[in-house]
Amino acid sequence: MPSAAGPVAVASASTAAKAAPSPAVGISPELYPSEDDLPYEEEILREPFKLKGWWRYLVARAAAPFTKRAVIYERALKALPGSYKLWHAYLRERLDHERPHPIDHPAYSSLNNTFERALATMHKMPRIWVLYLTSLLDQRLLTRSRRAFDRALRALPVTQHDRIWPLYLRLASFPACPVETSLRVFRRYLQFDPSHAEDFINFLISANRWQEAADRLASVLNDDGFRSVKGKTRHQLWLELCEILTKHADEVAGLKVDAILRGGIRKFTDEVGKLWTSLADYYVRRGLFEKARDVFEEGVSSVVTVQEFSVVFEAYTQFEQSMLAAKLEAAEEEGAEDEDEGRRRKNGMDKLSKKFLEEFWLNDEDDTDLRMARFERLLDRRPELLSSVLLRQNPHNVEEWHRRVKLFEKDPARQVATYVEAVKTVDPMKAVGKPHTLWVAFAKMYEKHNRLDSAEDIFKRATQVNYKAVDHLASIWCEWAEMELRHSNFDKAIELMRQATAEPSVEVKRRAAAEGNEPVQMKVHKSLKLWSFYVDLEESLGTLDSTRAVYERILDLRIATPQIILNYAYLLEEHKYFEDAFKVYERGVKIFKYPHVKAIWVTYLTKFVQRYKRSKLERARELFQEAVQQAPPDEKKPLYLQWAKLEEDYGLAKRAMNVYDEAVRAVPNSEKMAMYEIYIARAAELFGVPRTRQIYEQAIESGLPDRDVLTMCMKFAELERSLGEIDRSRAIYVHASNYADPNNSDFWKKWNDFEIQHGNEDTFREMLRIKRTVAASRSQTHFILPEYLMQRDQRLNLDEAVDTLKRAGVPEDEMAALERQLAPGPSTAPPAAQSTTPASANRMMNFVSAGVEAQAESSRQQAGNNEDIELPDESDDEEPDVQIAEKSVPAAVFGELGKRAAESQEESSGAQENEQLGALERIKRRRQ
Repeated sequence: MPSAAGPVAVASASTAAKAAPSPAVGISPELYPSEDDLPYEEEILREPFKLKGWWRYLVARAAAPFTKRAVIYERALKALPGSYKLWHAYLRERLDHERPHPIDHPAYSSLNNTFERALATMHKMPRIWVLYLTSLLDQRLLTRSRRAFDRALRALPVTQHDRIWPLYLRLASFPACPVETSLRVFRRYLQFDPSHAEDFINFLISANRWQEAADRLASVLNDDGFRSVKGKTRHQLWLELCEILTKHADEVAGLKVDAILRGGIRKFTDEVGKLWTSLADYYVRRGLFEKARDVFEEGVSSVVTVQEFSVVFEAYTQFEQSMLAAKLEAAEEEGAEDEDEGRRRKNGMDKLSKKFLEEFWLNDEDDTDLRMARFERLLDRRPELLSSVLLRQNPHNVEEWHRRVKLFEKDPARQVATYVEAVKTVDPMKAVGKPHTLWVAFAKMYEKHNRLDSAEDIFKRATQVNYKAVDHLASIWCEWAEMELRHSNFDKAIELMRQATAEPSVEVKRRAAAEGNEPVQMKVHKSLKLWSFYVDLEESLGTLDSTRAVYERILDLRIATPQIILNYAYLLEEHKYFEDAFKVYERGVKIFKYPHVKAIWVTYLTKFVQRYKRSKLERARELFQEAVQQAPPDEKKPLYLQWAKLEEDYGLAKRAMNVYDEAVRAVPNSEKMAMYEIYIARAAELFGVPRTRQIYEQAIESGLPDRDVLTMCMKFAELERSLGEIDRSRAIYVHASNYADPNNSDFWKKWNDFEIQHGNEDTFREMLRIKRTVAASRSQTHFILPEYLMQRDQRLNLDEAVDTLKRAGVPEDEMAALERQLAPGPSTAPPAAQSTTPASANRMMNFVSAGVEAQAESSRQQAGNNEDIELPDESDDEEPDVQIAEKSVPAAVFGELGKRAAESQEESSGAQENEQLGALERIKRRRQ
């Protein structure tokens, strides 16, 4: 049997057995060897000191009762007392056998004795010790377990102690284990492994040993090399220490609690509010209420986040409220004892003290009013304290300083102090917001209280501050001048503007360049805001010359805007300096580009035309030409319209048409349609309707979008119809069909109405054919290819029929008659013949030629097109009697469209002649 089967058999057997029977007791026959055991007995008799024979014997008797196996184990261990394999297997079987028994069963005593016998030789084997110690822990034998643990630690080397200590700590954590014993065990364990100090601290906390727990936590936090095995951060350990120190302040001594908590506040900034409340709670528990109040005040004055402030302030209000409630309860209790106050004064010194201190308020024991006032004052200070928190987050927040000033609306002194602190604290380079508004608001506060001298001092100091932006300093100067205007100091306001816009001297510029940091005072003289305010003052309070000087200075500094140019020109126009105003416009259009110059050009051209009208027409044309050349395509339309209006009012109509013609080519495609409509309307009004034909043709061929081309064609056709040019109008409709959508009911309805009113059957059929052609060309399925194939098959059939008739000797006239019967379209053939030609029927269903001669009514009924509309009956006999008077019209009237219509008419007439010829005649002509 393989040796590996030994442990499996041993593990599957029971391991607990009763004590071996004494020799005095009779041995059961079952324990004696049987005949099956004889081979193994003989083997162990031959070699009693070899483990192999004994192990084979045990494996073979794996299913035997444990008592018999125990006898075999005892005999084997007697022969081999130093065999670890035998002892381990025997002890495991005995443990498994005894485990179902209660712990006070006598069998456990025998088991313990067996472990003691095994340890006599196996004391260096940690597994034997672990089995023994685990069994003792399960039996709750504390003293014997403690002694066994001590023996194991002494017997085993230090490298194997890590197997013993977890069981030893389990013993120390038993509720029945004395605290002192557990403390000694944990202290010994920390000497073996100091990294598990947290387990000891948790045990101390559970055992209410607060002093030692605080000491251990403090030592852990002071050790920079300590790493928590439970994953706790130093911050969490700090909080645990603070909780112990504050909640058990009376039981912890020897530690500087104040220094520890303040160190945590400096180190851990994310829990500052909780640490401040913990420190205050520590002093409250020790009865030092004034010290606790000082801590709360320090806390609300030092936190930097709103959340931490809320935590500290809430704890502070609860503290004051609890102090007030306690004082009220104490006052009620002392009220009953006031009558015994005289009995407590036994000597003259008490009487003397009462005489001098009776009316002194500090000697008043009832300070309820003081506590109430303190509590109300705390609640009133909350907005101020919260503002301080926000300013500690960012002391350069200008808006928060303004909100803080509003808190002291009823206290001007506090407002002044806040403004002084704000202007000293806020750095203009780091400010969030506009720092100059603090100076302005500060000065306005003095102005509100009629302290103009102080307000001027504030403004003067504000102009010396190096702001981040030039606009801030310009705003200071403007506000200062506005304050002087409000108090009617007009000359001083203008003098301030002169001072603000004065250019620094060369020496000052050189000094600023040497320092390397050019302040805004060097750039403020180019501030447009400052110059705009200055020029407004001059227009209102100064003379024309002084105002013009300011405007010229603005133009020289090249800081003018289009509005400045317009204002300057308006000023000159008001004083009748028209040429000077036009010069200003000229300077403006040279300075600015589009789109900024648009307003200048429009105003300039409008004013010039209103001023000179037709007297300087050539100059006006040059101005318009220059304006449209500079303007982008999107901005040219209003300029061209204004130019054309000038030509219509004061120039030549022909020039106006040239302007319109140039405009329709220059404007973008999106505006061409509207421009053409204006062009046509003006041409019709100035030159009559016939002049518009050329414009319509130009518009149709100018590349407009299809929708606009269709609209233009419809208008053109309607124009020709109104002039009586029906053929021209029809030709325009035919041309417009190339751009029409089959679903565009408006176009087709107009054409339909036109044909009904002015056309005949052929023109109506041609309109329907074109409509179907357009629909087929724009649909997804193309019918052109099947129609072509149909026509090809039809030609082949006719040629084959002609050849057959010729071979049969049929005369040519009969062949022509037969060809007419087989030809497509309405004919005089019988119905049977028509029904046998699907190709011709297909052709009739799709297209109807407008050049075919009218047929008899019966023929139309037999082979008519189902898609055609019903028209009044007409007989062939009446057609020759119709006399149509034709009048020759000059070809120039029709233009290009008339030529195209004539060419198309010649082609259609040629096609009709070919269709009227017989098949043999066409063949002859082809051969010729």
